[in-house]
Formats: sequence, structure tokens, C-alpha cells
Amino acid sequence: MNLLRRHPVAIALVLLLLATAIHPLSPLVDAVTGSVPGDADLDRPILYVLLAPLSNTLDALTFFSTARAAWALTVWILLLAAWGALRRWETLLTWRRRTVRALIGPGVLIALAIAAVLLPRPVPRLTTADDAGTVIDYHAHTSASHDGRPGWSLAKLADWHARQGFEATYVTDHNVVYDGSLPPPETSISLLPGVEWSVYRQHVVAIGPVEPLPRDSFGGSTERMVRIFAAIERQGGLSIASLPEYWRNHWDDLGAFVVAGVDGFEIVNCAPQALAFPTALRRAVLTLAGSHDLLVVGASDNHGWGKVTCVWNVSRPGAQGFHTNRVFARPLALLQGDWRPWTAPVTQPWFMLRSLTWSERASWLTWVLVILLYRAFPRREGQAAGLGILARSIWRRPRKAPVPDETPT
Repeated sequence: MNLLRRHPVAIALVLLLLATAIHPLSPLVDAVTGSVPGDADLDRPILYVLLAPLSNTLDALTFFSTARAAWALTVWILLLAAWGALRRWETLLTWRRRTVRALIGPGVLIALAIAAVLLPRPVPRLTTADDAGTVIDYHAHTSASHDGRPGWSLAKLADWHARQGFEATYVTDHNVVYDGSLPPPETSISLLPGVEWSVYRQHVVAIGPVEPLPRDSFGGSTERMVRIFAAIERQGGLSIASLPEYWRNHWDDLGAFVVAGVDGFEIVNCAPQALAFPTALRRAVLTLAGSHDLLVVGASDNHGWGKVTCVWNVSRPGAQGFHTNRVFARPLALLQGDWRPWTAPVTQPWFMLRSLTWSERASWLTWVLVILLYRAFPRREGQAAGLGILARSIWRRPRKAPVPDETPT
């Protein structure tokens, strides 16, 4: 009971790690069928597993939808600030020191959020059976896009994809055509031609041998916008309606999309504003696409700001490039659209812990127990905490007790 009273956070975390192991989430799910793929898995680097508490936390921050991120960060910042300022042993501190203590927790949380966006780190890599197909991304950006990360070159984009198991990606910058004619030297994956057109309340990804289009011709109304699908087809390319625009702006117009000649729909997009796509609506799009033999894809929608993806496509070549497609996604990302934003402060950590593999869970438990042992190990009064104290206490040899009849020398 004394250990529970003195270290409630550590004990609660151990219990959560054990409880979430009872009903874990699978590492991957097929976003089309909802089943666990038998021919694909995530290979986690040793450093990723060794630092699993940090790795998994940064991944969970990356997989937030926009609304859930706002709720989670706001609630956690307020709770951490209150906990830092109101702890019982803080009663004698001055208001300045109390303010500093209150800012430590929120500061760490903000630093983690920034690290999730900017910090280079080991990431899981998709591995598939040899005959599964080509691992490909249908939607990614470089610094040529207006919202691309400065310096995010073709080479960096290719390296980012290669580290996560992709074998090819379409380069689809905003309104800037990439024709594939200038690939960087020694590129580890194939960079394929494409563009993302911004038209009336919709982004349309065009892949294949595309050429510049007069975007003004497709503005002003939905009726004018859908003509872009036929224009892309005349160039020999494929058109894909992007998330979140078709869901938020054109949900009642999807039939018109099909009639006008759209070739496919994104059903998963890793951008925060697109992760809120509900599963029920995804199923409706899958039904629509299936009834018209249309392509469904997942997209990293990477602009250079994130360091981990939530979705991979495993595709086979078709008549116009990669057409037969399977979409593998991280369950933590798919769940974003099925839970109310205000639940995020609780549900996101819960789902993150349920997503752990046994090796990651063992890493978490090891870190918690080591820190708990370090914090709970008794030390002499007035002696500061330190690893040296723990080491000397563990490895110290017992001294021989003096015999009462002996005279000390």
C-alpha cells in the first residue's frame, strides 16, 4: 500500500499495460475488408522497440485527427499544469516556483508534439510476401507544394518512403505536375508522375502521364468541377477524389463523380484533417466503388512534416498502371473517425496501449519498473537521488559485523 500511495502513476501504468494486453489491437488491418492481413506485417527496428514508450507516444500523436488532437492537448495541458501546481508538497513554494512547476508538464507535452512532427526517428516498416504486390503511395508532396516542408526534396521524399517499406510513390504536388523525367540520382524507390489539382471545393489527385490543365475551367460549381475527371482521362491519367474534401463538401454528389468519370476514391488519408473519416462512410464509399469497379486507395498525404505513416497500398499492375489494390492501415488511425473528439484524452492512450506488440509491451514494463525501482529504492536522509546511489546499494558488499568480545583495531 505504501508503494501504491507513493508511486500511483507507475502502478496505474503497469496495470494498464497488463489490462490492454487482454484485448489488443492488431498491428495492421485491411481497410477494404476489415480483416487482419496474413501476408503483411510491420517490422519494428530494434531502437524503435528499445525506446518503445517514446516511439509509441510519438506515433499516437501523429495519428490524431485535428479535432481529437485539439481536445487531447487542451485537456492534458490543463491537467498537467494543475497537477504540477497543486501537489501537496508544493504548499511552501513561492508563486514563481509553483508557476515553473506547473509549466513543466505542459512544456514536455508540447515538446513531444513538436518532436512528432520534426524529430527523425526509427519507424515501423511494412513487410509483405514476395508475391503480394508492389507497396505504393498514391499521394505525396515535396517542397514544390505551397504547404510542403522547406527543403523536402524528391530525394528526401523517396528516402522517407523507403524507410517505411514503400517501393514506389506518385509525386502529387499541389497544382505542380511531376512528369517523372528528373528523378534524383540513386533514388531507392520509383518516383511516378502525378499532380494534385485544387478545384472547386475538391482536391483531385491525377496520376500517370498528366499535363497542366487550366484550373479556372473547373471552378465555380460542382457541375464544372467534375469535368476535370474526363480531362484527366483524355490525357491518359487516372483521377482520384481526395479526402477530406469529397466527404465534407460533396457527399451528396458522389454519384455525379462516378457519372463524370472519376477513377477512384481515397478511403484512408493520414493527414490530421482527413483522419476523422468515419468507418460507416468508408463502407459506403467501398460499396459505391465496388459496384462501379473503381479504384480505392490509401494516402500518406505527406508534406514533409510527419515521420511515420498510417497506411500502405499493396498494388498489382493493371491496364493503366497500378490498379488492383489492397489498403493496409494502422488501426489507431482508423479509429479516429469513430470516437467523439472530446473522448480523445482518454481513448487515444487506451488505443495506443492496446496497439502494442508483446516486444513493445515488454519494453514499456521494463522502463516503468526500472524507473520505479530507482525512485522507490530507500536512501539515507538528505542523500540526493542518483543512479550511483542505486548501483552502490545493489552491488554493495555486506561488511562483516564486529564480534562483541573483539577489540577494534
